Amino acid sequence: MSSIANKTITDTNFQFPNQKGLYKGKVREVYNIDEKFLVMVATDRLSAFDVVMPKGIPYKGQILNQIATKMMKATEDVVPNWLVATPDPNVAVGHLCEPFKVEMVIRGYMSGHAAREYKAGKRTLCGVSMPDGMKENDKFPQPIITPATKAEMGEHDEDISREDILKRGIVSDADYATLEDYTYKLFQRGSEIAAERGLILVDTKYEFGKTKDGKIVLIDEIHTPDSSRYFYADGYEERQAKGESQKQLSKEFVRQWLISNNFQGLEGQTLPEMSDDYIETVSERYIELYENITGEAFVKADVSNIQTRIETNVLNYLSQ
Repeated sequence: MSSIANKTITDTNFQFPNQKGLYKGKVREVYNIDEKFLVMVATDRLSAFDVVMPKGIPYKGQILNQIATKMMKATEDVVPNWLVATPDPNVAVGHLCEPFKVEMVIRGYMSGHAAREYKAGKRTLCGVSMPDGMKENDKFPQPIITPATKAEMGEHDEDISREDILKRGIVSDADYATLEDYTYKLFQRGSEIAAERGLILVDTKYEFGKTKDGKIVLIDEIHTPDSSRYFYADGYEERQAKGESQKQLSKEFVRQWLISNNFQGLEGQTLPEMSDDYIETVSERYIELYENITGEAFVKADVSNIQTRIETNVLNYLSQ
């Protein structure tokens, strides 16, 4: 297995023609080309509780990039996005945008963070009220938007209300109205796509940016297992009625593994060791996620030398 673990990409440092800058996020590395385009490389890094794990997950970057680009194409008729091309399985090229400093989190069901807050007795999240008498994984009467501030590397995203976003001038009133409208539209389409695959889109987050000519577009990723939570629709009602946990398609299984090993990203906690065997199971779970979410078989890219492959493909694309 160690040979597979060695065939991951966890860090890049390319020098592309007309490169003006490089930004490293938790999972993606973004190259600014001539202040016009961004080359976004999806690495195999795995982040949970806002902490990046020390080892990469084979094929994870390819999986995230390919799901995101498929979903961008499947939603571009309802919301414009930044995407221009995908010259490599791990790479998306898009228009340079000024990102909004909020993540638009939308929840159709009371799960994950919302459920943890609800169990703690809270009935409002980001200024949005949650009805009394709900059980974990129940469907909300209608989807709720619970934004988060966009954290820098190593910091935690923080819940924030619509009112605070506007009061603090993080986003203007007019722009925020567009972000809300786009968020509802994307979630509606994402839910329809999920239903066709026998899945429920439980919650997700969207990020938006503004192009140089002032157009608001969807950026980053969309409907991937890193940014979204899915349930299997088959048996959902029965499991809810019996008070059983739902069958999930998301990286929640990684979070649960970390919690069971006494890690939630809190001060003083030690990151548990991920064995090669465990990393292999995580990789297999991500492939399963890809195939369920897209309805297509996953085709593994050549990982004998990922750095060279990516560099060659991007250089070929930029030279055109």
